[in-house]
Amino acid sequence: MANQFQLFKHRRFSAMFFTQFLGAFNDNIFKQALILVLTYTAASQLGMEVSILNNLAAMLFILPYFLFSALAGQIADKFEKSKLTQFIKLLELVIMAVAAVGFVFEWYVLLFVALFLMGTHSTFFGPIKYAYLPQAMKENELVGANGLFQMGTSLAILLGMIVAGVLTQLSASLYWISATVLLVAMLGYLAARYIPLMPAMQPALTINWNIFTTSLSTVRYLYSLPFLFFVILGNSWFWFYGATFLTQTPEFSKVILHGDESVVIFLLTLFSVGVSIGSLLCKSLTKNQVSLRLLPFGIAGLSIFAVDLYWSLSSLNMAVADGTLLGIGELVGMSGTWRVFADLFFLGFSGGLYIVPLYASMQAYAPKSHRARIVGANNIFNAIFMVTSAIFSIVILNTLGLTLPQLFLVTGLLNIVFGVFLYIKLHKHIKAAVIQTHDASVL
Repeated sequence: MANQFQLFKHRRFSAMFFTQFLGAFNDNIFKQALILVLTYTAASQLGMEVSILNNLAAMLFILPYFLFSALAGQIADKFEKSKLTQFIKLLELVIMAVAAVGFVFEWYVLLFVALFLMGTHSTFFGPIKYAYLPQAMKENELVGANGLFQMGTSLAILLGMIVAGVLTQLSASLYWISATVLLVAMLGYLAARYIPLMPAMQPALTINWNIFTTSLSTVRYLYSLPFLFFVILGNSWFWFYGATFLTQTPEFSKVILHGDESVVIFLLTLFSVGVSIGSLLCKSLTKNQVSLRLLPFGIAGLSIFAVDLYWSLSSLNMAVADGTLLGIGELVGMSGTWRVFADLFFLGFSGGLYIVPLYASMQAYAPKSHRARIVGANNIFNAIFMVTSAIFSIVILNTLGLTLPQLFLVTGLLNIVFGVFLYIKLHKHIKAAVIQTHDASVL
């Protein structure tokens, strides 16, 4: 693992790492701050349900992934990546300036516009950063670099949510939020200035600006590469799975554990740290090879600890007066809670073992000329699976009337079915992918 962190000595890695880390950090400061403002201020002012506003916010952020991912992939394949990244980071500064005006003057329509634009910013940056890694890294660095990227993303999401929570508690909080998102956007642009030149993979590409036909042709192209198609299905399943669990964390923290806001952050921290450690270990466990040998362990862990979370939550006997919310210190001393904490940590850990090999395989086996477009297709499927996760949870909890622990149980059992299906399909198509890339290093 020590060698893994040696990558930070190289500007080709560290500049892009901090650019993407600050981007994810800023995304989550802004999103979480907006959700808190909508929940505690805007809903009463606008006379609207909190759930409607929050679901609208989630939809506006995900929508650009449906609309623009294929176009973003074309642009990332056609143009040099460092200058393209710097341009996108300048746009982030402009978007955050719009958001600052929205916060300061409490113009919620403007904040929703900024949220859609930030989703668009992330959509166009995604294909660049994941197509950049296999181009900038040596073959024996790719798994380690992906592990660090996944760790950075998990921690950036968590820290962004924590910082947003702290900022909203300050006096003149809207000014603090505005200043912070502008500062982080500026730091992201400065980091992007250090990304080395990375030649375009297909500079002669003619961009199709019709986002609908482009999306269809990108998905069709992906389907013609069966191994990559199933790798991306596997990636997207991770987003479905993670969204299903993390979206429910605040509710089961409050309703089942009787925990306050600090407990929600603690539970998210356990999951995020688990993902980070699992991601970092992938390099050592695969001996620097792009390999799917860890995938069965990730699949098994995601199911085992989801099922155990069902049992641990179902067996809790919380003797708490109605309306009483407990802090972390109080929960730690109660019987059965450590098992819940362990389940969340190992769910994250298993997720790290699961997702890093898939991302590394996607990058290693995507045709160089189409690598960013493959990442764009991946983002389209991620968005579809995340929306499906929300619908799935609504059906399980509201339509069928099952409990939160039962939702986790059903999801864990579904993961077994999907995981077996995925591994069989990947095994079936891996040989053709190896032949196509003249590299027999997987499996």
